[in-house]
Amino acid sequence: MALTAGIVGLPNVGKSTLFNAITKAGALAANYPFATIDPNVGIVEVPDARLNKLTELVEPKKTVPTAFEFTDIAGIVKGASKGEGLGNKFLAHIREVDAICQVVRCFEDENITHVAGTVNPIDDIEVINLELILADMESVDKRLQRVAKMAKQKDKEALIEEPILVKIKDVLEAEKPARAADLSEDELKIIKGLHLLTIKPMLYVANVSEDEVADADSNKYVQMVREFAAAEGAQVITICAKIEEEISGFDDEEKAMFLEELGIQESGLDQLIRASYNLLGLATYFTAGVQEVRAWTFRKGMKAPQCAGVIHTDFERGFIRAETVAYEDLVEFGSMSAAKEAGKVRLEGKEYIVQDGDIMLFRFNV
Repeated sequence: MALTAGIVGLPNVGKSTLFNAITKAGALAANYPFATIDPNVGIVEVPDARLNKLTELVEPKKTVPTAFEFTDIAGIVKGASKGEGLGNKFLAHIREVDAICQVVRCFEDENITHVAGTVNPIDDIEVINLELILADMESVDKRLQRVAKMAKQKDKEALIEEPILVKIKDVLEAEKPARAADLSEDELKIIKGLHLLTIKPMLYVANVSEDEVADADSNKYVQMVREFAAAEGAQVITICAKIEEEISGFDDEEKAMFLEELGIQESGLDQLIRASYNLLGLATYFTAGVQEVRAWTFRKGMKAPQCAGVIHTDFERGFIRAETVAYEDLVEFGSMSAAKEAGKVRLEGKEYIVQDGDIMLFRFNV
């Protein structure tokens, strides 16, 4: 399931440092704007303790985690919607992602220049959000002019689309993102072709210093970001990108010890990956056999045949039924056979809505 989250922010807020940590790909991180011109794409494993437990129970020949894609997009600056700082190119890259992770600088460091000369996370957020809004306004205005003419000629589709565009335009003119228009699923389908930037879900990533990461909520800048995000119903996670990059090469045991010394329960990267995954409405089901235990990504709300199709299109086309057991039930009874004896393994049909943590065996005939 090829969904991706784009990492955006002003220059020198820690985007590329964070991306280095996420992918260990070594994207250029330099102390000047536009160190990253072309987007860097990296695949990361989605951390899931359930996969480790299933591996213990089943003892397969191999274990395969599910993955998630991040795109590092170059720093946006004021005027990007008008082409400033290669803005048009950057905005085009944002159009290609499914969700936005906006990295916000919440630390003081005189050795790292700030594009505005001073650290103010709300100003930074508003610069980026306004550029995205302005770009969307241009798209909506162009479309509205065309649709309005068609609506006057009583074109059925235009008559449906016009009020939706007007609703979005009103929200954008109030300097709010298009997602604040609270569109229905049907309305979203109608305007999907516009590829609006501010319709995408947003996650704010507050980047703090090494000294503050263990108690990030006491950071005044983090508090400002949380208050801002709460007003628009967005989520905030706190990380120290520098630390995450340092520990990205550690093995699990070394990483756990390092984090424990810092007083941190979970790495910022694990939080980011999980939060981005949830932001897109994604969940995980598992297949578990002696050959392989594997995690699979699906969209919440998908039915059993669609989830079978994540593995292979033939599975969806010839779907018959799915033997299904909840993760908690399998762990409680210790094996598939014991879960079956306890009546916990169900036969689910084409209308079954797959749940996060389901362990499934698909029966199909092509």
